[in-house]
Amino acid sequence: MASNLENRILLGNYFLPGDLTQQIEALIEHYNHQRYHESLKNLTPADIYFGRGNAILDRRERIKRKTIETRRLQYRKTAA
Repeated sequence: MASNLENRILLGNYFLPGDLTQQIEALIEHYNHQRYHESLKNLTPADIYFGRGNAILDRRERIKRKTIETRRLQYRKTAA
């Protein structure tokens, strides 16, 4: 399925030679640095390429554990 950026490129009108180039560069920037990929454990390709993947996943896991523990404590307080 094509993304909104891909559709913009396909449907856009380009009057200057650099216009299409700018749109393609924006698509590549978005795809590699901003769009999370489910097959990459919701990391960006840039995160993997630059070796940030494990640190990000570790940080997410710590946040998840802390959140679960906080919710358990809140539940115990209200259940008691």
